[in-house]
Amino acid sequence: MTISVGDTLPDVKLVKATADGPEQVQSSDYFKGKTVALFAVPGAFTPTCSAKHLPGYVEKAEELKAKGVDEIVATAVNDAFVMGAWNKSAGSEDITVLADGNGEFAKATGLDADFSGFGMGHRSQRYSMLVEDGVVKQLNVEAPGDFSVSSAEHMLGQL
Repeated sequence: MTISVGDTLPDVKLVKATADGPEQVQSSDYFKGKTVALFAVPGAFTPTCSAKHLPGYVEKAEELKAKGVDEIVATAVNDAFVMGAWNKSAGSEDITVLADGNGEFAKATGLDADFSGFGMGHRSQRYSMLVEDGVVKQLNVEAPGDFSVSSAEHMLGQL
C-alpha cells in the first residue's frame, strides 16, 4: 500500500552521508519535530536526477526555508558513499542526503519501482513530499518518465 497524505512515515534505518562518513539514522527520530521537504530519485548521478532534480532544490533552498522548511532531504536507493559524492558534485550543504541502500524506505512507503529493464534493479519512484513532525502533509508522485510535480518549484507552490 502506498503512503498517503496524513500518514506517518515508516520507521526504518537510513544512512546519512556526512563529512565524517556514513551515520545510521532511524527515520522516526530523524523527521521528528521538524518540517522537511523530502524528494526521492531513482538514482544518484542518473540524467534527470542530476541535471534537474537536485539542482532545482539547491537553487530554491533559501526560498523553501523562508517558507518554513527546516531541512531539505534527498533520498535514493544508493549507498551513502554514492549519495555523498552526488551531493558534493551537484548539491550543496543546504541538502541532506539519506541513503536507502537496501530500498527499505522505498518499499515501506510503497513508492518503490522495478527498474530491472534498465539494469538498475529495484529503486525508488521519483517523488517529493512535505513532512511535518514525521507526518506526510503533501505527496507528489511522478508518472513514469516525468519530472514536474516533484520539482522544487512545485513544492514551493504548495507552501
